[in-house]
Amino acid sequence: MSTHQSSSPSPAVTSPAGHAAVSGARTYPSLRAAWIPLAALCLAFFVEMVDNTLLTIALPTIGRDLHGSTTSLQWITGAYSLTFGGLLLTAGSIADRFGRRRVLQVGLAAFGLMSLLVLVVTSTGELIALRAALGIAAAAMAPITNSLVFRLFDDQALRMRAMTVMIVVGMSGFVLGPLLGGTALAHVSWEWLLVVNAPIALIAFLGIRLGVAKDRPEDLTADVMDVPGAALTIVAIGLACFTMTSGVEHGWLSVPTVLAAVGAIAAGVGFVLRERSAAFPMLDLRLLRNRTVRGATLAQIGTAIAMAGVMFSLVLHFQFAFGWSPVRAGLANLPFIVTMLAATPLTERLVARFGRRVACLFGAVSLTVSLVWLAWAVDHGYLAIAVGMVIMTVGLRTVMTICAVGLVDAMPSERTSLAAALNDTAQEVGTSIGTALVGTFIAALVVTVLPLGAWSPALVTSYFHGERVAFLVLAVLVGAVALLGALTMDDSRTADEHHSESAA
Repeated sequence: MSTHQSSSPSPAVTSPAGHAAVSGARTYPSLRAAWIPLAALCLAFFVEMVDNTLLTIALPTIGRDLHGSTTSLQWITGAYSLTFGGLLLTAGSIADRFGRRRVLQVGLAAFGLMSLLVLVVTSTGELIALRAALGIAAAAMAPITNSLVFRLFDDQALRMRAMTVMIVVGMSGFVLGPLLGGTALAHVSWEWLLVVNAPIALIAFLGIRLGVAKDRPEDLTADVMDVPGAALTIVAIGLACFTMTSGVEHGWLSVPTVLAAVGAIAAGVGFVLRERSAAFPMLDLRLLRNRTVRGATLAQIGTAIAMAGVMFSLVLHFQFAFGWSPVRAGLANLPFIVTMLAATPLTERLVARFGRRVACLFGAVSLTVSLVWLAWAVDHGYLAIAVGMVIMTVGLRTVMTICAVGLVDAMPSERTSLAAALNDTAQEVGTSIGTALVGTFIAALVVTVLPLGAWSPALVTSYFHGERVAFLVLAVLVGAVALLGALTMDDSRTADEHHSESAA
């Protein structure tokens, strides 16, 4: 991998704690001591994750106010995901060159200011453009918030705990988006769901400026920016995500879907060829020879497939099959968050005693078992479903934290933002696959367009059958991908063991 000193791979110089040392950087002895910068990073992560789902519950209201079509309403949420997913790797690469703290502050400022523009929106087209722009700003925030956590602490255990806090906050934002949106809509207009981003972004900006050490030139890479590589990743990931959405909406053999799929494959092949020949590649493909990088990326794709597929299905399950209000349906997802917090000691003990591979295998098996359980539980009431959610979250918590820490830790210190971006990109790809798979099975086995009113008993029964088939298919897919990724991980219990491993 190229660095600011040489174009060939070289191992990072590590501290006793295991990660590349940042001499002179301000670090903290505990989570409590770092509460200002950690809270700021969590706020930045929360606002970008909650924005993924916050407007979902408001789409009917937005459609009435702006006279939008069904397709335009879908793109209000889709535009954000498309630009967000497509720009993650590019944003991480830019941050490793121009400064992580600096790029995050620019992203936060842009996110907050652009959120205020919703007050002058008068059409769905303008709102779609605004959401796409917000996705770009969020892409400049997501990988950097994770990589900066590592700058706060030297101790590996503290880094894992801090990463746990970040994941819990981010997942809470993703899960609680519809609940928070539904509650707010009872008191304010839908525009305020975006306006509130401004003060949150401001608070996060100030916390990061006060508590996170400034970027130092020696901790960044001075490589020339790989602009063609960046452009090809944007096209490949963007078209891949669009393919998944179009397949559910228009059919997998429709012209838009096929053209998008062909374009994504062509751009992906072009990216590989470019990175293999570039003097300073954006993503040195030789890094994938490193078992932790390869395994963590695969395992993260598996977790995202499981989480997105199940959450997409259960949103419909609770609100329509059960007939619950948006607030009650949001509260029904609380087992995810509670278990994410409660599973923290378990994950730390597994890694300390057995190493990353065994701990990841435990998580991957938990994910697979939970999907099989949920396939049985769909028509056995909420308690049975909640048990499946708990089992799934134990797996999510274990795999997500180990892989996020492992990916950042496996990279040289001047490329931590790119590592975090690779982690987020894997999750975004998995999210698209999981949502598309469940949406396709529901469309094929239940009904193409689900009615928004009360469901008949026959439709509920049909929906349960579609869910059961979808969850079993997900169990096979997630089991294969996540287990393969876990088996590829190293056996490290501490980061310094891993850094001694050759990247070749």
